Amino acid sequence: MSTIKYPITPAIESNLRIVERGCEELLVKTEFAQKLARSHATGVPLRVKLGLDPTAPDIHLGHTVVLNKMRQLQDLGHTVIFLIGDFTSMIGDPSGRNSTRPPLTREQIEANAKTYYAQASLVLDPARTEIRYNSEWCDPLGARGMIQLASRYTVARMMERDDFTKRFKTGVPISVHEFLYPLMQGYDSVALKADLELGGTDQKFNLLVGRELQKEYGQEPQCILTMPLLEGTDGVEKMSKSKNNYIGIGEAPESMFGKIMSISDTLMWKYFELLSFRSLEDIAALRQETEAGRNPRDAKVALAQEIVARFHSQQAAEAALAAFEARFRDGAIPDNIPEVSIAGAPVGVLKLLREAGLVASGAEAQRNIEQGGVRIDGDRIEDKALQLAAGTYVVQVGKRKFARVTITPAA
Repeated sequence: MSTIKYPITPAIESNLRIVERGCEELLVKTEFAQKLARSHATGVPLRVKLGLDPTAPDIHLGHTVVLNKMRQLQDLGHTVIFLIGDFTSMIGDPSGRNSTRPPLTREQIEANAKTYYAQASLVLDPARTEIRYNSEWCDPLGARGMIQLASRYTVARMMERDDFTKRFKTGVPISVHEFLYPLMQGYDSVALKADLELGGTDQKFNLLVGRELQKEYGQEPQCILTMPLLEGTDGVEKMSKSKNNYIGIGEAPESMFGKIMSISDTLMWKYFELLSFRSLEDIAALRQETEAGRNPRDAKVALAQEIVARFHSQQAAEAALAAFEARFRDGAIPDNIPEVSIAGAPVGVLKLLREAGLVASGAEAQRNIEQGGVRIDGDRIEDKALQLAAGTYVVQVGKRKFARVTITPAA
């Protein structure tokens, strides 16, 4: 950090509050306050980095938690760098995994990366976004450069990483190339001279490596802002396409609206805090009204409309609400319905109906399906062999029996 101490003015404190909204951790807050103050005094914007590996072709709402924060920093006048990890994707990020993650092929990476920027631009301002690919500086390193980079970090420090420690203690193999991932992600911060790096809580170790490598290369170390991981529609696992509990930002308005309406009333408030652009005061007032007796469905509708309008249009949001209401017009969902959890996705519809307590037997389940009396998320079910993936569903039998069923993956 610069030896000059810049004053922390009310404007800087206001900016800090915006940056800290919804975040899990800001390291180191005093350093970042100085970075903000210096930027304000000198007119030089901070360089804010977010790296995403194109492991799937679509961006979902879980990704937008950090993208929203990037947009807020962008609106404060700072330079945001949307880094596509085309090089690191070929290594495979081991974060939070108990086994080696298979690397992607170059063809898969290129196909997925094509949609990333277009979708990220629905959140970020494209005119003020710097798009980079880490193959720009990682490919030229070569074997010699990679060895020199590896010499700047110890195995002991690498083994401080929680998932590596657990795997080592339990005898689960750790491939040497997995040690290269946090090193390469850290080197990205050196190459970009980042002042601040954002990531999910599962990325904290990697972000800290970047901070340490910057010190090794004689740079001012970046600060770190971690954001909570957003649970998917199942309310259990973090949102992920591989877990089929995601809401893609490119999904059709009706699908997006319906999925948001399917989340639990409890999880809804976390979605508000991390995804809504409403002020925290507005959200607190809405929550107070709901706890005082207002139907939580009203709040969820407001959230669903806001999200659909952001990624489509206000007209699309209104149409999605109308379509959603039309689907349930013949049997309105009661204000309070039982919530049931079933483990072991996928789950057959007959088993689901039994375990949700909506029918007494498999035979009764089959009879209700044959008679057109079973609906899931408003859609009439005709296939008695239907298998349901992990997720949360509003299940209806007849006109009066309802349950909100959350199916979780097999242990």
